[in-house]
Amino acid sequence: MKESITKLVSDDRAVSPVIGVILMVAITVILAAVIGTFVLGLGGNLQQNAQAGVSVDSGNSTGYVSVTPTSFGPDTDSVACIHNGDWVNSTSTIGASILCNEGSNIVASGDGVSNSTIRTNVTA
Repeated sequence: MKESITKLVSDDRAVSPVIGVILMVAITVILAAVIGTFVLGLGGNLQQNAQAGVSVDSGNSTGYVSVTPTSFGPDTDSVACIHNGDWVNSTSTIGASILCNEGSNIVASGDGVSNSTIRTNVTA
């Protein structure tokens, strides 16, 4: 009877070290993946869009609209009018108006950020 109790106790002890080793290997793999992501900079390639607020007014001229930047995002340098694919006018000053052809797109741009279309096909 004593032999069977000893055998039962010794067999149960083998399960715990196996589970412990599996858990340690899993934790090591997860830590290596997290540290590798930071070291290789895989999450750092995200690029922000330029942001700006504008006011659009018909102004006094027929066929043109007046565009006035009211605010710039943190990485925005300027606001521009694009008409038929060409940059027509731009300003880097909040409150300074520019004239844009009707049908132009208003775009915010900045150094190190993607250009962002604010308004399309502006009309008076």
